[in-house]
Amino acid sequence: MSTNNNMICNMETGVCGPAGDDTISMEFIDLSAPKKTIDLYYVTDPICSHCWALEPVLRKFVHQYGHYFNMHTLMGGLLEKWGDGPVDPANGISGPSDVAGHWREVGEHSRMPIDGTVWYDNPISSSFIPSRVYKVIQQNHPELANVFLRRAREELFAFNKNIAQDDVLIKIVNQVGLNGEEIIKQSKLPEADTKLHEDFQLVRQLGVRGFPTIVIMNEEQKGVRIVGAKSVEDYANSLQQLLPNETIKPKQLSGLAQLLQQEKLLFSREIEEFYSINKSEFDAFVEKQLPQDSYTVNSLLGETYIRAK
Repeated sequence: MSTNNNMICNMETGVCGPAGDDTISMEFIDLSAPKKTIDLYYVTDPICSHCWALEPVLRKFVHQYGHYFNMHTLMGGLLEKWGDGPVDPANGISGPSDVAGHWREVGEHSRMPIDGTVWYDNPISSSFIPSRVYKVIQQNHPELANVFLRRAREELFAFNKNIAQDDVLIKIVNQVGLNGEEIIKQSKLPEADTKLHEDFQLVRQLGVRGFPTIVIMNEEQKGVRIVGAKSVEDYANSLQQLLPNETIKPKQLSGLAQLLQQEKLLFSREIEEFYSINKSEFDAFVEKQLPQDSYTVNSLLGETYIRAK
């Protein structure tokens, strides 16, 4: 008489007993995450106003669809220095003071607040300076690179700080949990400039000529180049084109408490975009989602923002 030692408890029925002849007792499985075959290149610059305007959309797109691609943030080199000739003649920008009005228009249109008076009071000499700091952080602390970039943009666009100055940069780097003085020192070494110019070379290879630009590529080096700020749907549709054999599905959005804890500061426009709510719903939504003692509410240039306590 043979004995069947292949006994199991069925998770669905709750019944324990012989496994049965149709049950495979030993099989090879692979629980590793599926390989990401798509690369997304985000070409930007710390002082790019349209990139600041894109932040609400880009955050939501990466949050919902980031599991399908490897994201690479590249510095594009918007302003090396001010010279005698026009820097951006197409937009009528010959000197620092010309930037302020352009920035304010971008801020008003996008509802991502931009003060812009820094260009009159204490103009930025070069975007290469914060870009090199970004590259140092990206190389040594990649998980904090985009955190630094976000904090730098907050200080520049919303709070009118010159992010090409050492004291400002040191403070920002300290805020993200790194040694500001040491990082700034490293950013002035030749290695940091080499890394920055490697970005510039890749940007040229990708055929990018303006910011923001997103390039999505598959393994065959075929892809989509998306110039300027678009919608979440536009980016998702472009991603879908490169994954024709599967239907991409967005991840569930995290709650506002978790998002604020991660981001520390959010403007109303960002919350409205992330959760697909109207401006008129903002106050009630925040009050419902967050404990009253977990955040502060402020306003800037007519726009509300919340900050985690």
